[in-house]
Amino acid sequence: MTNILDDQQLTAQTWFKDLRNQICAEFEKIESEAGSDATFDYIPWDRQNPDGSPGGGGTQGLMKGKIFEKVGVNISTVDGVFSEEFQAQINGAENDPRFFATGISLVAHMTNPHVPNVHMNTRFLCTTKRWFGGGADLNPAIVYDDDTEQFHARLRSACAPHSPEYYPRFKKWADDYFYIPHRKVHRGVGGIFYDHIELDKESDFDRHFAFTQDVGRAFLDIFPALVRKRMAMEWTDEEKQQQLEWRGRYAEFNLVYDRGTTFGLKTGGNVDAILMSLPPEAKWV
Repeated sequence: MTNILDDQQLTAQTWFKDLRNQICAEFEKIESEAGSDATFDYIPWDRQNPDGSPGGGGTQGLMKGKIFEKVGVNISTVDGVFSEEFQAQINGAENDPRFFATGISLVAHMTNPHVPNVHMNTRFLCTTKRWFGGGADLNPAIVYDDDTEQFHARLRSACAPHSPEYYPRFKKWADDYFYIPHRKVHRGVGGIFYDHIELDKESDFDRHFAFTQDVGRAFLDIFPALVRKRMAMEWTDEEKQQQLEWRGRYAEFNLVYDRGTTFGLKTGGNVDAILMSLPPEAKWV
């Protein structure tokens, strides 16, 4: 790969940064509505390849407020060479270990156990192949069926214009992926997860990119609405303990099974940015 981005890479990178800006502004607005002056701290970081050459970098956005106990919204653009061990696991890298990746990753841990936690990421990767991946999933400590229904309905509407197969296919993918085998429980109430939406021809970029943009817009539409619906609810000590125990399950998934965590750590990403997905406080019985 090269440090000079081509049109597709630059277009994707620009969108992920713009989406980050919109999301962070909306989350800060929610904090303001709750009487908090919390804002995001933006911490840039640079990545170096094993041979010492520049390997891109990114910006970690972190806020700790009244409503968002801890929320990270990160963007990154990195390139380099996969290790021999790791390249065999990556689409299109079997015979050429060079890669490029740009994307946004978000995890929000909420103060109020009635407000659902959430994860969202979208990304564009290039090896000898090019593809989009990502998704969003809701992770409430206390489940409300109407929140689950509204979240899924918004993702369904984002998928519908692109393919009637997308929502059922990507919902199942999320259900299968966000599962903790050693606990025999799902991490949350699901959402969508997709990967390897490949560019078989040049014209595929525009339509696959449009879908990825719609996923980001759907998240920006529905999640703040769910936060505002629940953030003024009172909670009990028992409900807070339930949240802390649930966070332990969430941490277990992210440390043991999450592919994004593995990808970031194995490609020399910023450790603090990668592990921002972990909750600020958790409990194991």
